[in-house]
Amino acid sequence: MRWALLTAAATALLLFLVVSTLAGGQPRLRLATTTSLYDTGLWDALEPLFEERYNVALDILYAGTGKALEWGRRGDVDVVTIHSRAREEQFVAEGYGVERVPFASNYFLIVGPESDPAGIGGMAPEDAFSRLVTRGEMNTGVKFVSRGDNSGTHEREKTLWAATGFDYEAVRNSGWYVEGGSGMGPTLMMADEMRAYTLSDIGTFLAYHGDLDLAALVDKGEVLLNVYSVIVATTTGHEEAAQKMVDFLVSDEIQRLIGSYGGNDYGRRLFTAVAGESARVVGDD
Repeated sequence: MRWALLTAAATALLLFLVVSTLAGGQPRLRLATTTSLYDTGLWDALEPLFEERYNVALDILYAGTGKALEWGRRGDVDVVTIHSRAREEQFVAEGYGVERVPFASNYFLIVGPESDPAGIGGMAPEDAFSRLVTRGEMNTGVKFVSRGDNSGTHEREKTLWAATGFDYEAVRNSGWYVEGGSGMGPTLMMADEMRAYTLSDIGTFLAYHGDLDLAALVDKGEVLLNVYSVIVATTTGHEEAAQKMVDFLVSDEIQRLIGSYGGNDYGRRLFTAVAGESARVVGDD
């Protein structure tokens, strides 16, 4: 069962639906995940396996990392799967989560029109962002679409602007900078329609690539490493049940599935399995 929550009214509706489902006899687990994991279809593969293994109904909510952590703090969900190390560690340090457990990784990409009017193809990420500012300010028609939604991807974008030496608030108030305020899939579609550039995780980009006229122009650089973690929330009193999700995601069978996911459909694996690693995320603090 999945709901995308975009407004306060939708949140209230979701909570009503969750509470109403608890009247049934089957145990339920509420999980918040990032849109970049959800949009790849990974949870379509994982959800039935989890439910069958543990005889637990899984309710999946998807949003940006910031919203997912907000739900965790409020006690709306039992477990979160996100990708923003600094905020994950803060969530745990504040007592809202048990432990940050990395389970998958991939890379961010800077994508844009295949014609690449800004000429960033093959550049280092920081140099590419600097070029986008230069060309954008020259009013050459170059635009950048940001998720602008406090997600892990949005946070990494802000890290890149800082690494490039630009003030983020100055950048976001530029005429060539557009805030989409939505998930990764819609942001890619907006960038495609505007013939603009954006920052995307590779998984969602490959999942949408067949419907887009965008190319991966920058795909190398340590700052682009993207690690996903699972954290059991302490705010619902369901830590024991939620730990099943952690055990599930780091199990050998599921790590193999994650590590091979996408190979058949996209010709390239979307994730690397990293369970057990204390993944070092450069530029994500």
